[in-house]
Parts: sequence; C-alpha cells; structure tokens
Amino acid sequence: MRKIQMVDLKGQYEIIKETVNESVIEVIESTAFINGPRVHEFQKNLEEYLGVKHVIPCANGTDALQIAMMGLGLKPGDEVITADFTFAATVEVIALLGLTPVLVDVEPDTFNIDVEAIKKAITPNTKAIVPVHLFGQCANMDAIMEIANEHNLFVIEDNAQAIGATYTSADGKKTKAGAIGHVASTSFFPSKNLGCYGDGGAIFTNDDDLAHTIRGIVNHGMYVRYHHDVVGVNSRLDSIQAAVLGAKLPRLDAYNNARKLAASKYDKAFEGIENIVTPFRNGGDDNHVFHQYTLKVRNTDRDALAKFLNDNGIPCGVYYPIPLHNQKAYKDERYNEADFTVTNQLVKEVISLPMHTELDDEQIEFITTKVIEFVNG
Repeated sequence: MRKIQMVDLKGQYEIIKETVNESVIEVIESTAFINGPRVHEFQKNLEEYLGVKHVIPCANGTDALQIAMMGLGLKPGDEVITADFTFAATVEVIALLGLTPVLVDVEPDTFNIDVEAIKKAITPNTKAIVPVHLFGQCANMDAIMEIANEHNLFVIEDNAQAIGATYTSADGKKTKAGAIGHVASTSFFPSKNLGCYGDGGAIFTNDDDLAHTIRGIVNHGMYVRYHHDVVGVNSRLDSIQAAVLGAKLPRLDAYNNARKLAASKYDKAFEGIENIVTPFRNGGDDNHVFHQYTLKVRNTDRDALAKFLNDNGIPCGVYYPIPLHNQKAYKDERYNEADFTVTNQLVKEVISLPMHTELDDEQIEFITTKVIEFVNG
C-alpha cells in the first residue's frame, strides 16, 4: 500500500507534471512575473468557469477576504456576523480592519452558519454577513440572501474551501459557490481543491463598480501608475502561481468528483457503525466538494482516536479544536456560552480523514478499518 497522505500533492503533480513544468518554464523565460499574461488568462478562465463577471486575483485567501471588506467601504465599528466554527482568518480580517466581529453558532449537521443565529445577532450596527462554505459545502445562501436583503446587509462569501461547488436555490437555479453574494473570496493554498504551489487567492463579484474599486486596492490603490486613488495594499497573484492554477483549473471538476467518490466510499464503509456520524449533504450532489471529509464521533475519545490513527500511519486533522469565541485574541464579554452549544460540542467530536484526488480503495479500506476498530473498542 502506498503511504497515506492527508493531501497527496506529489501524486497529483505527477499526473500533470508535464503541463505544469512547461507553463512555469514559459513564465520564467518570459520574465513576466507580476501581472503577466498567465495571470490574465487564468482570471478570464476562472470567470467563465464560475459564471461571474469579475475575478480579481490576489496574493492569498486572507488578503482576498480583507480586500473584499475594504472594497465595500466598511468602517470601524461596523458589525460583521460570521460563524464561530471556522478558521481564524475569517474573523482575523474583521478585527484587523477595526470592524466588530459578531460570532454566532453553526448548524449541527452541515457545520455552516446558523440562519436563526444570524437573525438574533442583527443590530442597527450590523453591516455584513460572512457565511463560510465549510469543508466544501455551501451554506444556506437562499436564507442568508433573504436576511441580507431585508436588512440591507452585504454578503461576503468565504469560499476558501468550496470552489467548484454548485448551490441549487429553492427555485432550481444553480449557481457556483462564490457567485451568489455581493462579493466572495477564495484561497489557492496548496491543499485546497484548486491549489497553487505557494500562496494565492482571488475575489469574485458581479458588481462592476465594486470590481473596479478592488482592482485598485490590490495594487497599492493605483489605476494609473503612481496615481493612488484609494487606500490599497500590495496583494497580487504572481504569474508562476497563475500558471500552476491554469494547468489545474480544467481538471477542477474531475478533482472534485474524485473527492466525492472517495467520500461515498468512506460513507459506505461506516454505514451502520454506532457512534460514527458521516458528513451530511444538504441539497444535490454538487453542493459539497469535500475539501475535508469530517466525521463526528460520539461516546469516543476523539483525541485518542487521532493518536491511534497517527500511530498506524494514518494522518488526520481536527478542524477546529477551539471555538473562535474562546480564542485569546477574540474573547469578548458579549459572548454567552449558551449561544454556542453546537460549536462547543463539535470541537469535541469532529475528526477529518485523509481527503484528496489520489486516494485509492486499498487506502480507504485501511483507514476505515482502523477507525472502526478503535470506535468499536
């Protein structure tokens, strides 16, 4: 059996090696390292893939989220509602901009932001909602957009984990994740479903004026060289990373399908196993692209399970072990533990198994056998 990886980037690279190498060498020989043709080509192809008017590449996913908020003109003191159960980058950029993060609980099945909790958290100072499409599954965007429209709020999709997912609205309309809210951000961190070989990110929007503002922000506030029209940052996707992403984008649907197939095999192996809850899918097959395959284990020492798996050569992850509202940097006396019952339970139960495009049946059988062995004790 091949060595099990949490994410097998080497195995994926071997299949696309020739295309990637040729593209990277072309960039090096052209010396067009910043804002070169490969960046513009990737941008246009991603716009077409997502069905969105504007893709603005940038240096990383955290920058993408920060720049999206800057582009919307949010001011210090404005409240931004987001999920308590997610990676810190989501709340980090809110705090960095002097905005007020408002953390709310998540749903127990999808792990995505709880719509009823959003409603309860809205105040006259609320200006935006940041739904995170966690682990690859779209949040309840119909309900979130309805709330936003009712209260005149911006919706900023954190799409770092769900690129390629397709959300089906109640009316049957299908839209790619990241093309539903007013603006969205994504990350091209190497382990993402569409990942580069370094850092990278992008912002998506259908708003022409907002796109224009954001294009200035990512480049020091410049539209004409040395003319600084808005306060900006230095956040650009370099051409080498764009070349890698350009080689991978045509394969994204195949990559996501491979993840979904691996997830279905995990599901089948865990059928009927007491104390193992497999990932819930909300909506159609395309709504979840399995950036992570995350179990809930009940009546089980989750941390001991993680050690057991590691001891048997099976990498795993706990995303996330500490709620954001209990992180030292984001503690706030406004928060009440009673408002985070789901998150506080999830951080004790969740465990993510290896998930990538190169998983084979032998590896999946070994992983699932060991999980069941431990859980059944």
